[in-house]
Amino acid sequence: MSNFENLVSIIIPTFKAEHSIYKLCKELLNIFSNHKIEIIIVNDCSPDNTHQECLKLITEHSNQFTYIKLSKNVGEHNAVMAGLRYSKGDWVIIMDDDFQNPPKEALKLLDYSISNKFDVIYGDYGIKKHNFFRNLISKINDVSANYIINKPRNLYLSSFKSISKKIVKRLTEYNGPYPYIDGLIFSLTSNITSIKTQHDERKIGSSGYSFLKLLKLYGNMATNFSTIPIHICSVAGLIIALISGIFAIATVIEKILNPSLLVGYTSIFIAIIFFAGVQLIFIGLLGEYIGKVLKNVNKEPQYFIDYIKLNDSKK
Repeated sequence: MSNFENLVSIIIPTFKAEHSIYKLCKELLNIFSNHKIEIIIVNDCSPDNTHQECLKLITEHSNQFTYIKLSKNVGEHNAVMAGLRYSKGDWVIIMDDDFQNPPKEALKLLDYSISNKFDVIYGDYGIKKHNFFRNLISKINDVSANYIINKPRNLYLSSFKSISKKIVKRLTEYNGPYPYIDGLIFSLTSNITSIKTQHDERKIGSSGYSFLKLLKLYGNMATNFSTIPIHICSVAGLIIALISGIFAIATVIEKILNPSLLVGYTSIFIAIIFFAGVQLIFIGLLGEYIGKVLKNVNKEPQYFIDYIKLNDSKK
């Protein structure tokens, strides 16, 4: 294990983790006993007893815990941004609250970070123990990121990662209402790598990510950090217009060659519905961009803090 005497920050965005957060943090304290660490828990307005469990932790370990409770649910990436702004470590580790990232793997990530010269190190799960829909959306997100944020194809974007202090400082300068941590990272540095880490099955509770939330997260990456979707729509529109023109010419020629041919009301009706649907999709995409521009112009905050308890070393 590498020798590292400076502060390490561990950020845990949490939601519906009343049965895991206390035990997870206790294990982290034990595993990082030879390091100077601070653990920053960001409660994303969890509706269960997560708040009470976090209060217990900061009462027992006031020097090592910072606890932030948000006043409304804003999503993982916004919650992480809140944690990043209160982190002081030379390295910041971001991990889940459900033991799918084993605490010993966080130490492995730190050891690799401090013994190499990378700005960001991702945990590469290899085999993910998520459900089918989450794995599917993650795969779509991963492939899309190759083109949207110029991610290397051999790099997997996981929520389990280690970030250097200089990158964290620049990440926290972003004040837009729709942060996408990985998109911001790739806009700041290309000095990025990954290491194989273990990913366990969830033993308690269920994921806070529904299928719709995963789609929303994917849409955030696609529309907040790239104009590629607009270009795709433009190309698709051109192709559809070209196909429609060819079909129209073919129809006219067929009618000339066979004047007794009946008018195809069904095909016309289907074509109208199809193109109307395509137009609505394109308009909806433009509306998504305009809506995000409006919220950025109005400076909508990333989060609201309902309660905060800084660790004693920060006072």
